[in-house]
Amino acid sequence: MSVRGLSSSERINLEKAHILLLDASAHGLEIMVQIMTGFGMRNFYRCQKVEEAQTIVRAKPVDLFIVDPNFGDADGYEFLKWLRRSGIEPNCHAPIILVSGHAQISNVRKARDTGANFFMVKPLTAGALLERVLWLARDKRPFVELDHYVGPDRRFKMQGPPAGSDGRRKNDLPLDIGDASEPNMSQFEIDGLLKPQKAVL
Repeated sequence: MSVRGLSSSERINLEKAHILLLDASAHGLEIMVQIMTGFGMRNFYRCQKVEEAQTIVRAKPVDLFIVDPNFGDADGYEFLKWLRRSGIEPNCHAPIILVSGHAQISNVRKARDTGANFFMVKPLTAGALLERVLWLARDKRPFVELDHYVGPDRRFKMQGPPAGSDGRRKNDLPLDIGDASEPNMSQFEIDGLLKPQKAVL
């Protein structure tokens, strides 16, 4: 697959990727398959029930999950939470894109807190979905496993804790670095640190 705007070294072949699609609507599943077939994808697990998706997760490796979390008698958000905490490798760490026609802020927060990588609003365009898939292929965020959250690091940029807080992790550095405790180094001393020196034996 050749994606416009990507150099040859950045091109990503999606043909062998295995995609699990979970949507209560057969029509919604078919639309998603058509879109993703256009990206070069060929291997789909189509699920209309959470139980079907769980069966596949236990039996087959999955590279990407695309889930519409809105079901009449089940909860797709609970599926996400189960998936992230299942310990089933490699599926529990696979990227998840939630697609939903219900874009209330409460649903976006729920998607984030259950470990989804992205939340997209229906109707979505093929271009927007492709951008998210390619972004996920390059995503280097660490995976976090805590008592209250399992999923990709929810902070996209490692810029320290928010202003006015002490941070949420032990290794967060304070934003205020304080005054210098020693005199500044001279330019000669700085150059000495950066330039290789010939060792005299």
